[in-house]
Amino acid sequence: MSKRKIKSYSLEFKQSSAKLAVESVQTISKTARELGVHEATLHGWVRRYYPEKKAVDSAVTTAEVQEELKRLRKELTRVKQERDILKKAAACVPQAQNNMGGNLY
Repeated sequence: MSKRKIKSYSLEFKQSSAKLAVESVQTISKTARELGVHEATLHGWVRRYYPEKKAVDSAVTTAEVQEELKRLRKELTRVKQERDILKKAAACVPQAQNNMGGNLY
């Protein structure tokens, strides 16, 4: 079996990476990928060097979630209205065919 090579990072790299993760609006996993370190490693550095701050685990803020919810509710209302219009139109088509005595096409 081959042994895993353990990467060693300088103190300055660890601290600057943790600072970037705390101050960035992107997720820790994305920051970790960009830095070339494992996500759990970066979480550990954040806990060690910035215990009073929480890193952004999600790039989505509460305001963004509320805005998306509002947009989706509006879209749902519109889609329901479109569905109801299509139902009514579909109900009228057979009546129109009967009145015309045949095919609409």
